[in-house]
Amino acid sequence: MVKRDTFPVIYSTLAPQALVNDVVSQYNLDAVTNCLLWHRGLSDIYLVETCQKSYVLRVSHHHWRSQSDVQFELELLDFLHRNCLPVAYPLYTRDGELLVTIPALEGDRYAALFPYAPGTIPLGDLNINQSQTLGKTLGQLHKIGSKFKTNVQRQPLTTEYLLDESLRIIAPFLQNRIEDMAYLENAIAKIKCQVGNIPQQEPFWSICWGDPHSGNVHFTREHQITLFDFDQCGYGWRAFDLGKFLQVSMSAGISRQTRDAFFRGYSEVQSLTREEWESLQAWTQTAHIWVWSININAAAVHCWSRLDDSYFNRRLERLKRLSSRDWQLF
Repeated sequence: MVKRDTFPVIYSTLAPQALVNDVVSQYNLDAVTNCLLWHRGLSDIYLVETCQKSYVLRVSHHHWRSQSDVQFELELLDFLHRNCLPVAYPLYTRDGELLVTIPALEGDRYAALFPYAPGTIPLGDLNINQSQTLGKTLGQLHKIGSKFKTNVQRQPLTTEYLLDESLRIIAPFLQNRIEDMAYLENAIAKIKCQVGNIPQQEPFWSICWGDPHSGNVHFTREHQITLFDFDQCGYGWRAFDLGKFLQVSMSAGISRQTRDAFFRGYSEVQSLTREEWESLQAWTQTAHIWVWSININAAAVHCWSRLDDSYFNRRLERLKRLSSRDWQLF
């Protein structure tokens, strides 16, 4: 039997008190009264409370984002905050850093501290006014985000990344489903043709949030909005962000009337071209395929058992619905 000092891991749950002692202590905060693991998703979210305020400590998963990925996101959020966009922005440590490196058992992970976004996620999902506000705010984000500059490298949201890389991740699970594999390959080829004429330049190409939906927004009783969760951000086509909103909101069953309000709000700030409007179906399919691949990559941490035949059947059936003439009716 091989003896080890520690056994290799792919994911570890970090102790809250250790995070308070070693990470939160690097910020200018009042004494911490509580620290709880609040949510486990693509990152671990800890609720940090002091006598005066509440904060969110987000710790990346080792498999999910590199240091440069996280640094890019945090610099973007800092930029948006300084330009008066209502985003949950990262705080600086006393040493002037936006992130703290944690030497976890599985490898380095990166922590960032945010003030708790005021308000709550919309009860029962977005209403029409909230949806319009979200659309308008996203339009402002794309407009202001086009001015964001950084030397930090991050994978842009190109079709090669969103589609080709996603296909590479999904393909091993369809190797014995020849017809399904052929359908997915053909669907991706069609999507590329449908979006291929949109220029990779301003105003079409800007900063994308990457995950705009009601679960990543807080509203206060006074209708103040705050955006958060920019894990999937990057330079990309603004129309992709709109497709991502459609993909998530349609999966959640948000009504056509509420979805249309989102686009009315967006149009108050940004004017889409005819080609962009016509590409939205293709971008919605793109978002569906990308999320599919993200979920597969996350299964090693969360649960491999969900990747059964029914999972892939549902994903393929959803893609076929999104590819149909009546796609907005679903």
